[in-house]
Parts: sequence; C-alpha cells; structure tokens
Amino acid sequence: MPDKIAVVLFQLGGPDSLDAVKPFLYNLFCDPDIIDFPGAFLARKPLARFISSRRSEKVIEKYQIIGGKSPILEHTKTQAASLERELNKTISAKVFIAMRYWHPLTEEVVTSIQKEQFEKIILLPLYPHYSKATTGSSLNEWNRQCALKKNFPSSAKTISSFHNHPLYIEAIVENIQKALMKFSHISQEEVDLIVSAHGTPASLVKKGDPYKEQIEETVRLVMERGQWNSTHTLCYQSKVGPVKWLEPSLRETIQNLAANGRKHFLIIPISFVTEHLETLNEINIEIRREAEQLGVEQFELMPALNDSPKFIQCLTELVMEKV
Repeated sequence: MPDKIAVVLFQLGGPDSLDAVKPFLYNLFCDPDIIDFPGAFLARKPLARFISSRRSEKVIEKYQIIGGKSPILEHTKTQAASLERELNKTISAKVFIAMRYWHPLTEEVVTSIQKEQFEKIILLPLYPHYSKATTGSSLNEWNRQCALKKNFPSSAKTISSFHNHPLYIEAIVENIQKALMKFSHISQEEVDLIVSAHGTPASLVKKGDPYKEQIEETVRLVMERGQWNSTHTLCYQSKVGPVKWLEPSLRETIQNLAANGRKHFLIIPISFVTEHLETLNEINIEIRREAEQLGVEQFELMPALNDSPKFIQCLTELVMEKV
C-alpha cells in the first residue's frame, strides 16, 4: 500500500459569524509573533482583551457589509478539495486546513492528524511571501501544538514560500489579463496597474524579514511575464496601529495618481490567495469610494486566485516536490 501523506494548508482564518469577530481579534492580538515587546508575556492577554473590545464594533460593521462572515474558510476548503483531488491522481494524500486565529485551529488539526497514520506530513502555508507575522506565526503555532502531543511525528517538510514559482506567477498574470478586458474600450497606456500587498511593520523588514523583497520579486516577474503597456505601482494596505509600516500606502497611491489626472485603475491584490475583508471591503468598497470622489472614472479589482486551475497546479507541484 502506498505511503499516505498529510498536507496541512495554513491560513489566517476569519470569523465565521458576527459573534466570532471579537474572539477572532482576541486570538490575533494574543499572538506572540504579532504583539512582541519586552515584558509582553505579562501584558499580552490584557492588551488583547482591550484591543479586541475596542475594535470589534467597527470590524463587525465591515463584516456585516460583506455578508456577516469571512469568506476565507469557504475558499480555502475549495482549494483544499481541489488540491487533494489533484494529488490523489498520483499519491495517497489527505489535505487539512489549519487556521491561525479561528476554527479549524491548529490544535484541532494536530489532533485530527494524530488519529490517523501518515508516513509524511507536508506543511504548506497559503502565504506566497514569507513573513514572521504570517508564515512564521503559523509554523510556530504548529510546533507549539505538536510539542503538547505525545508521540506526535516530530518531523515535517515545510514549504516556506512560493513567491517566484512559475505557476503562481502565471496564475496572477492570467487573472490580470481577464481583469484588463474590462478596459478594452481604452488603450493600455491609460490604465494604471496598482499592485497592493498587505502591509507589515517596517521594523520587521529591518530585522531581516524577507517579505518586502519577495513581494518586489513577484511584481517584477509578473510584469516581465505580462508585457503590458500599462504603468504599474506597488503599494501596501491595511495598516494597523501607530508604528511605521511599509510605504507607500494604497490610499496615498490612489490620491497621487488621481492628482496627476489618472482615471483608470486596476487594483491587483498581490499577496492574497483568497478573497477576504481586505479585498471585499477595504479595496472594493472603501478605496473604491475614495477613488470615485477623486474623479477616477473606472476602478476595477482583480479577483483573488481562489481555486484558479493554475494556482491549484502550483500547489500540487509544491507538494509533489517535497514528496
């Protein structure tokens, strides 16, 4: 009988109801890879309670607008099912989903895997670009939960990033091509490709986090592959708190382009592989509204990769390389 492989897909997770928003935020701000300063182990939980209580009402309103819950789990389940189907054409594999801040939590997945016999475990964070705050956090939580289990397999093969995988690049290019069809009535020179990545504190980059460098490499490869006549701009979104984050911001970029008379924008969410609050609300509602107020005539959002066949093929190749 062939070896049975467990593949664990890591994702951020999101509240599956409005009641889950506050505990989701609490889990987020309890993360030692998010809240980290001298003495943080003493202040982290009280601080997380304070921040989640203070922010939950505003965040609940945002989730209400997009349907009352996060779409991340639904999309990730589709990705997992598609990946499992592709893998089982050549190997025996079962794909699990481990969300960092809401169910199914990592500890639940570790328990499920322990109940079955797997010859190999492959860890695949669905963050194309490595950052301590995303991939690093998910892997740290995996290690913590595994350490609590008796006789749990200590070794697993990890895919830490795939920001330059040819099929990942092709999947993005394909989505951009489809989105550009909405601008078929004008020349490509009139369209601005605004590449938006999730922001991160600048301090992480100074400490050696490769996130910014990997984002820039992805953008370079996508633009080289696409060969469009449109200009492109890389920017960052979703800043939280008073500390300095990567710049320029998406809002600042929109404002500057509009001030220079640019009126046709295609927003490309480069670091997101599923739709979620930051694409459906922040970009497609809030930023769209601001752009229209600035005189932008056409504002389009490239859909996330979700279960794009090329993206699923990318994930399949990543796993098979480890197998």
